[in-house]
Amino acid sequence: MKKRSNLRICLQLIQLVKPLTGFMVLAVTQGVLGHLCAAFITILGCYALLSVLGFQAAVSAGAAFAAAVIFVLARGLLRYGEQACNHYIAFKLLAILRDKVFRALRRLSPAKLEGRDRGDLIAVITSDIELLEVFYAHTISPICIAFLMSVIMGLYIGSFHWGLGLLAVAAYGVVGIAVPLFISKRSGDDGRQFRAESGDLSSFVLDSLRGLSEIIQYGAGKERLHQMEERTRKLGVQEERMKKLSGENGALTNTVILLFDMLMLSAALLLYDAGALSFEGALLSAVALMSSFGPVVALANLGSTLQNTFGAGERVLDILEEEPVTKDVVSAERIAFTGAAVSHVTFDYGEETVLSDVSADIPAGEIVGITGRSGSGKSTLLRLLMRFWQVGQGQIRISQRDIDTVDTGNLRDLQSLVTQETHLFHDSIRENLRIAKLTATDEEIEAACRRASVHDFIMTLPKGYDTPVGELGDTLSGGERQRIGLARAFLHDAPFMLLDEPTSNLDSLNEAVILKSLSEERKGRTVVLVSHRESTMRIADRTYSVENGRMS
Repeated sequence: MKKRSNLRICLQLIQLVKPLTGFMVLAVTQGVLGHLCAAFITILGCYALLSVLGFQAAVSAGAAFAAAVIFVLARGLLRYGEQACNHYIAFKLLAILRDKVFRALRRLSPAKLEGRDRGDLIAVITSDIELLEVFYAHTISPICIAFLMSVIMGLYIGSFHWGLGLLAVAAYGVVGIAVPLFISKRSGDDGRQFRAESGDLSSFVLDSLRGLSEIIQYGAGKERLHQMEERTRKLGVQEERMKKLSGENGALTNTVILLFDMLMLSAALLLYDAGALSFEGALLSAVALMSSFGPVVALANLGSTLQNTFGAGERVLDILEEEPVTKDVVSAERIAFTGAAVSHVTFDYGEETVLSDVSADIPAGEIVGITGRSGSGKSTLLRLLMRFWQVGQGQIRISQRDIDTVDTGNLRDLQSLVTQETHLFHDSIRENLRIAKLTATDEEIEAACRRASVHDFIMTLPKGYDTPVGELGDTLSGGERQRIGLARAFLHDAPFMLLDEPTSNLDSLNEAVILKSLSEERKGRTVVLVSHRESTMRIADRTYSVENGRMS
């Protein structure tokens, strides 16, 4: 996570408001007018009292009463309008942020996402983005409103005596700026830590749900529950500390306000006693200050409540600013597949070298087998051929061109990848297959499924191809999911197929049917087949063995 100051986080989040500047101006305008109405209801009461007592007041009792009634009604309408604008801005920007985050994830995938905690990522997409509603609905316009209100009320109080005006501005500055900064410094990194630990808990819960059957099978439920309770307890302790700090900070703010009220009242009385201020001026100055702290109090409260928001904002900004391992290549020139070659490729994950000086020739129209023990780097080689990762040393060529210069969209059209774990969306089987070719007809889908030896199974289901599969495909067996993955590859109809253990979950009969289909594919297709099964390797035209990252 990149370390940012709270000010920088604010400025980066504020930049997103530019498309909605008009609504923000409207919200601030209504907010300022609304707070002025609220403050002047009390001030008008003083004018009415002075008029009744026979003092020379600028506003008569009748006029003050009528104006107060108008201000009461206006305050309600203006407050509603301000909140409506703020929440429209907030929810509109949350939608924009989600769109930006999903675009960023598409740009970063799959390399970065393969190593990222899924639960933590879900927490960023959901709760962290949702927390930014506090910033957009209750932070930006309140800051602007507090500043404008401080200027206006400072000028009003200063109209009675310049010294009192300066005192009022100082009071607003201490409550609205100094106190929030002190509170923010006192809170430290509590908000960031809380959001990070909350994301870890989400990841732990998701991991537990996904592995529930294994937890039950091996009797690990009590231990897993204990770990979850311990994580929850620690999170609760931290949240309790944050709430305690929030309460103490509220008490500090109220104490500072009371001190400035007393100071204003004392200064006004001293000036009145010295003959430098009228009684009316002394009373109205004190009352005006006491009734106008609302906007800056909102800023003081933000000092503690925003810590969570800053932590969430930083996590969201990290995703938006993260650079992909491999950037998309955009080129007007498109190529046809005429073979591939791997030349002296070395690749490592951090300090762990996975492939070392690997070379392989993959001629067009052949089935190339790659064998090796688990963890030897076979799957990594396929991902390098897909350009999911960046080659460290050496070169991969597609159709005699460096893979780093091939248009990314063109590369995806040329290739099909079937991994050991086929992901199925919470949708019908038909739509899960159609993701490989959005324009595919029912006849094309059925033909692909026949080649993958899964058509007969699908037809035994209650709704055939329209049968919904459960989330993550849990309603299907591993072999059934794997055959649907192969059907996707056949439907995609790419000239270069990359198959990672495509028959690992299949029985010998289904394996034979699929191998027959693959063997027939060699006429118009090139296949790289990763497998540890000798029976699978029999259809390969040439075979490479990968051991400890080296190829033979």
